[in-house]
Parts: sequence; C-alpha cells; structure tokens
Amino acid sequence: MKELLNQESIERTLKRMTHEIIERYPDLSQVILVGILNKGFFVAKKIQEHLKSFTGKDIPCVPLDITAYRDDQKGVEAQKNFLQAHQKDIILIDDVLYTGRSVRAAMDAVVEKGRPQSISLAILIDRGHRELPIRPDFIGKNIPTSKDENILVDLEKGTVTLIHP
Repeated sequence: MKELLNQESIERTLKRMTHEIIERYPDLSQVILVGILNKGFFVAKKIQEHLKSFTGKDIPCVPLDITAYRDDQKGVEAQKNFLQAHQKDIILIDDVLYTGRSVRAAMDAVVEKGRPQSISLAILIDRGHRELPIRPDFIGKNIPTSKDENILVDLEKGTVTLIHP
C-alpha cells in the first residue's frame, strides 16, 4: 500500500476543482451537484461547501443511487430520488473513475428524471482503463494504475491509497 494523497492534498485538490467549476459555470443558479452514492456524494458535499465559501451561493447537492441502473445488477429496484434535472446543468461527481460503467449508469438515472441542459463529470481520481467512451470534465488527479491495482479513497481518514495485489 502506498499513500498517494493525504487530507491536505485532497482538500487542496477539491478547492482547485471547485474553482474550475466556477470558471465553467459563472451563473451557478442552474447547476445541481449530483453525487454518486456513497463516496461521490461525500466529494459532492465538499465541493458544495467550497462553492458556498467562494461564491456565497448554496448550490443544490443530491445523492444518486445508481444500483438499479448498473448493467451488472439485474432486478434491483430503483430508489426514489428527487432530482429535478430538466433544463439544469448537472455535475455528476464520483471519487474514482475506472471503467466508466458507474458514470454511464448515473447518466441513465439522471436522464430518466428529465432532460438536463448539460451533464458534466467531476472525478477526484482518474485511474484510466476506460471500457466506455467517458471523459471527465473536472479531474482532481490522474493516477495511472495497472488493472491489478486498486485505489482506495478513505474520506474519513483523508487518504487516497494505491493498493498493490
């Protein structure tokens, strides 16, 4: 195991990502942060806090359970969420981007709730190895890995760790 990021570097990375979001969306009134459960929602809440601190605006932040939309989870009921996505700028947020399948499921869930103006993607860690043509708009850190390695994001401890087999 090798620690890649500590609490301070995670916080600095999230602040930078927040500034990038502000640059892309100068009018935040139509933006909704959508955090993929579980860790993506925690990252989304941190970005929401930074947005409020930097702009004074309280941007909506919604958790999104994608279990029923995954292609490897058949017969699972979708949990109710109250996302009003129609004509809004949705920023999907997750902790680690790997194959892209979770993001695809999240996009399916969002589009089911209405037709957004746009969907962008914010990722704390991009580790590569995409199986779908998905590219994040806001990237905290690019950390190339082998397929045998894993990235563990522990937001309670404030660490991102590379785990070797």
